[in-house]
Amino acid sequence: MTLLNATDLYRFYHVGDDETRALRGVSLELRPGELTVLLGASGSGKSTLLACLAGLDDPDGGWIALGGERLSRQPEARRARLRAAHLGVMLQSGNLIPHLSVLDNALLTGALLGRRDAARARELLNRVGLAQRLHAYPSQLSGGETARAALVAALAHGPRILLADEPTAEVDAETEDRVTELIGDFVHGQGRAALIATHSPRLAARADRVLHLSDGRWADA
Repeated sequence: MTLLNATDLYRFYHVGDDETRALRGVSLELRPGELTVLLGASGSGKSTLLACLAGLDDPDGGWIALGGERLSRQPEARRARLRAAHLGVMLQSGNLIPHLSVLDNALLTGALLGRRDAARARELLNRVGLAQRLHAYPSQLSGGETARAALVAALAHGPRILLADEPTAEVDAETEDRVTELIGDFVHGQGRAALIATHSPRLAARADRVLHLSDGRWADA
């Protein structure tokens, strides 16, 4: 069974006469119970790949299916519906709504889906060390706190797939272990899947698969 399937993805960006080939023929499957870690230098295409898989960006070539339904080249309303139903998405920025508290950000997607679960949100925030920051606003958080709050916001509604970009950024070793354990429990305890872009050796050590992206393609391709 495959939860997400991406086939032969291409993504190009143009600035003036310059072309950046962010993705060049990338294919990927995410299966239940599998934690996949994505490694690569800055500019290798990791963030572009996550944005395409989340339906926030459309590839120029190739296609993506989510839960058996086509995600790429669909109207935004359809992509948004599929994203909310299946995915928890954490990007490097823009994950939290500024005028909502940490707790309300965590509850937002669940409320929109009709499955608001305050107890679960509080439990997750406690696990990543944010129990004392429930009523803080994003502008009051440190970089590491912002990343952890964004991770909880991606997980609190119970998605089938987590797509996360640097969830352990700007944290100490103890907190990194907490975050790593939370992601591992999410994947292996519920038959779900996660794709994590990271530079964390601790997180990579927990992975079922480690993939290396270089210049927009798999390093061994």
